[in-house]
Amino acid sequence: MESSTALIMIVSGAAVYSFLNGYKDAASITATVISSRAMRPRSALALVGLAEFCGPFLFGLAVASTVGRDLIKGSAVTTTVILAALGGAIVWNLCMILLGLPASSTHALVGSLIGAAFASSGIKAILLPGVLKLFAVLLLSPLIGFVVSYLLLRLVFLLSRKASPGVNILFKRLQIISAVTLALSHGSNDAQKSIGLIAMGLATVGQSAAFEVPSWAVFVGASSLALGAFLGGERVIRTVGGKIFRIRPVHGFAAQLTSTIIVLGANIGGQPLSTTQVISSSVMGVGASERFSKVRWNVVGNIALAWLVTLPATAILPGLFWKLFSEWLSI
Repeated sequence: MESSTALIMIVSGAAVYSFLNGYKDAASITATVISSRAMRPRSALALVGLAEFCGPFLFGLAVASTVGRDLIKGSAVTTTVILAALGGAIVWNLCMILLGLPASSTHALVGSLIGAAFASSGIKAILLPGVLKLFAVLLLSPLIGFVVSYLLLRLVFLLSRKASPGVNILFKRLQIISAVTLALSHGSNDAQKSIGLIAMGLATVGQSAAFEVPSWAVFVGASSLALGAFLGGERVIRTVGGKIFRIRPVHGFAAQLTSTIIVLGANIGGQPLSTTQVISSSVMGVGASERFSKVRWNVVGNIALAWLVTLPATAILPGLFWKLFSEWLSI
């Protein structure tokens, strides 16, 4: 296959992955704002979509570098590997959207990259230090989200214990601000994953000598993520916004503030993480903080199962795609 055709396929696949990422993850971001009635659904999605677009241009590209350099060896990165990874991540995200589960797009991409590289070159293609560091971030961030949101809500209740019922209006307004900052953080972290894939593709087809990120790649990642965010995933909104716990403005504010702090920290450290997991676990944390029995733990169990299955499932899918591309397209 010609290099130009291969690059078009990679860029298109990265854009589709970013779109699905925005469609699913922005639903998680807006779920608390919508469920607490702080904003109307379409207004919330439009505002979050705009913030998602701006995020990658504001916070640098450290996460893209991690995705492009720290997980698999450069010598193992081929067009086949990138396309297979994209295929696995896209199929898995589609399945989770249809099921209405806030599973991790980041887990799907990481698992797919590792699975595709392993199918192509074996275990020697995997950069274990980078993978283990990323796994630690992915596994610990939901736990941190739960604990911090649990404690933060307790603190908020303590500080506002003598406030009048009108304090809910304040929390609604604060929730809009926290939703925007969370969307900016998410836009930066998640758009960089597709941007990193495009940069890998450019190096693979020989259009860049090393891992470089052109401005048009940032635009592709940001715009496709923002479009997905604007259209929103209603099933995921219902799961995060209502099925886990009945959210009021104070809960939405505490969950969003917690998520923003964690995602911003990951951006600064150049670590890709699952915003979906962080938001969902933060919602669980504020629910448990008010009353443990208020959380619908059967729904939480379904979400946790999707989280656990994502990595192994997406490590297997790309192997099938790699074989398909290798035999049928002769890439």
